[in-house]
Amino acid sequence: MINSLYFRLNFTAILVFVIFLAATGAVLDNAFLESARLSLRERMSGEVYQLLSASQIDEAGQLVMPLPTHLPNPRLALPSSGLYAFVGSNGSDKPIWRSPSLLNRQLPGLFNLHVGEKQWLDITLEDGEDYCLLGFGFQRTLKSGIYSFNFYLLSELVPLHKQVTLYRQRLWGGLAIAAILLLATQLWVLYWGLKPLRKVGQELNAIETGERHQINGSYPREVRQLTDNINTLLAQERARQARYRNALADLAHSLKTPLAVLLNAIDQPESLSDTVSEQSHRMLRIVERQLQRAGAATNSASIPPVTIHQVADRLNASLCKVYRNKDVLILNKIDTGLELRWDEADLIEVLGNLLDNAFKWCHGNIEIQGHKTGRRLTLSIHDDGPGISAKDIEHILQRGGRVDESIPGHGIGLSVVADIVEAYQGRLRIGPSHLGGAAMMIECWS
Repeated sequence: MINSLYFRLNFTAILVFVIFLAATGAVLDNAFLESARLSLRERMSGEVYQLLSASQIDEAGQLVMPLPTHLPNPRLALPSSGLYAFVGSNGSDKPIWRSPSLLNRQLPGLFNLHVGEKQWLDITLEDGEDYCLLGFGFQRTLKSGIYSFNFYLLSELVPLHKQVTLYRQRLWGGLAIAAILLLATQLWVLYWGLKPLRKVGQELNAIETGERHQINGSYPREVRQLTDNINTLLAQERARQARYRNALADLAHSLKTPLAVLLNAIDQPESLSDTVSEQSHRMLRIVERQLQRAGAATNSASIPPVTIHQVADRLNASLCKVYRNKDVLILNKIDTGLELRWDEADLIEVLGNLLDNAFKWCHGNIEIQGHKTGRRLTLSIHDDGPGISAKDIEHILQRGGRVDESIPGHGIGLSVVADIVEAYQGRLRIGPSHLGGAAMMIECWS
């Protein structure tokens, strides 16, 4: 299962969702808890201020609190209501006043406060309940003196805990439902998104069983490049097998004549040595040529790219020496960065044959062009020679086909070029040149 792309993506998605939702839930839970506690403190502060407004201090400095029916919050008058108030002073552990709601309840310990100081405490009383305690330092100035008091407000936290518990239930329940929906959507999206890859696998299985010869389905552009490369490899493999079969057939046919000559030479012992040497070299050349043709372009996808401009320059330098008696002007207009995924020996064989023909037939000018449009690469060699008529093109592309016997040659160069170009899924075209002679054009995928 770990080797399954579908399993890996789903496992990663589930892990990310769980971590994300857990972190989101924790942040929201903490934010709500802090918000609820802040709201509680603000309410308690308001209660203390109302209690301060309702209190009075007589001329003797004694604190006078309103009757229970006039307290600002009716809960302060109800026993065990959950909201309690009492008043003390610094240095004394006995309250000066306590609200009726504190009837028969133990008070928490008093603590000293500065004037205007607020202090919050979370405490647990003898009843086992949690409470929030607010202490506020208060001072009143009269003619008879300055009098300080500490007002305390005690609120139970049970309602807050219930509110938080209800919120958490709704929060985590909602996140769980969202997680289920998101994960179900993710599973479906991944299943739908990886469907093209499963379809490719099915088509490859059909190719292995012989039901199909290539991948024919319609695929997204991200997968189409893969399927196109696979189809290219399959086509190259079929072409390679065809070349091997043809090479074996050609080899058998080509060796029939030298073998027949050798058999006949047995009856002529005086020339046997020369005949064996001549026919042996001939058979070696035949074998080498057929092996070269059979091995061309076996797998262009794994071949490193070759810079065409440099190969053309090397060939031009060599051919200028061969045809040094001819004053030929060569213009290499191939883009300097243009590359082709061909075996370098095959590229040299193709350009070498085409340039050699151009040198033979030109009057004095040769031009090499090369450019790339998208993935389509075009190479062309132009000369200012007599050109080639349209009716002769098919003939010269055949092995041994020649138009002018006065020019040295064997008539196999263009057929070799055509075979190699075809092996790389390309095409060789012959037409008129803008220089006035012939134009040899190669179109292939880069």
